[in-house]
Amino acid sequence: MTVVRYERRGPVAMVTMNRPDYRNAQNSAMTYALDEAFYRAAADDDVKVIVLAGAGKHFSAGHDIGTPERDADVSFERKAGLWWDHVGKEGAESRFARESEVYLGMCRRWREIPKPTIAMVQGACIAGGLMLAWVCDLIVASDDAFFADPVVRMGIPGVEYFAHPWAMPPRIAKEFLYTGDRMPARRAYEVGMVNRVVPREELEARTLALAERIAAMPRMGLALTKKAVNQAEDLQGMHVGMDSVFGLHHLAHAHNAETAADSLAGMDPRSMKAAADGS
Repeated sequence: MTVVRYERRGPVAMVTMNRPDYRNAQNSAMTYALDEAFYRAAADDDVKVIVLAGAGKHFSAGHDIGTPERDADVSFERKAGLWWDHVGKEGAESRFARESEVYLGMCRRWREIPKPTIAMVQGACIAGGLMLAWVCDLIVASDDAFFADPVVRMGIPGVEYFAHPWAMPPRIAKEFLYTGDRMPARRAYEVGMVNRVVPREELEARTLALAERIAAMPRMGLALTKKAVNQAEDLQGMHVGMDSVFGLHHLAHAHNAETAADSLAGMDPRSMKAAADGS
């Protein structure tokens, strides 16, 4: 099964994560397949807008930390930076190299795609799923969607692409992280993280209608406008802020590796879900 599907619908490229049995958990194979699909869409002059979707009931449950296809120990051709391959390295050297590439590095590349991107979110958008939604310019969510970053339960200060204080007001970001609670789509809209909330059965049609409306604008104007807003965010400290938190993120991993069962503090998908459910 192809882990990412690519489809052209007129001026819109649909890029769909396709691991529905695992709630579109992101292994490395999916990450590099997403990168290839985004490159394909960026290079196609007939594509004006890119929509990122998730097959099945959920957009994405985050990083793959426990499926049978977890491939954290596999080498891929590196795309996002010049840091060395993580395979064959130990401890923080391995974790930092891998996460610099497949998490922070890839997300930063995708944020800079010179075409408008829209995340079409249904069901769960958790931790690493937030990163994929946040790199997109717009988010359209179904009324059953929810958002969460529960990794503070692992002793880690949020996911690697730390956009929280820019995706929502800082006090809301603190509550979001401190509690690990699920934020319903309507609340995400109220705090400005989501552009539109629509009925689940209308999600695809409404997202495509928005994409087609944007596609009517001139390509160069869209590209420059996107760059202008991204530059404004970076002038507000987004880029350097992420660098600083990425260091704290890896301090937490190293602390866990010294004091707990592993760098994730012994947590796995089952224990994370149980904690979220209060059981």
